[in-house]
Amino acid sequence: MDMRKLVGRNVRRARQEKGLTQEQLADASGFTQQYLSELETGRRNPTIVSLYEIASALGISHVELVKPDGNE
Repeated sequence: MDMRKLVGRNVRRARQEKGLTQEQLADASGFTQQYLSELETGRRNPTIVSLYEIASALGISHVELVKPDGNE
């Protein structure tokens, strides 16, 4: 299981469910849109602190970002 891709899919899914663009999530989380884009495509290896901050901006638990999604 490629955790980077899993986390990326989960971030994208959660962001889209909230109706947010990457730019809006960037504003809410303090990360850049480029970082979020690279994260969503599995090109970034986020720290647990990054996951916590992104999850907080999305209003979800950080655990949701590492939960298997059945696509592996």
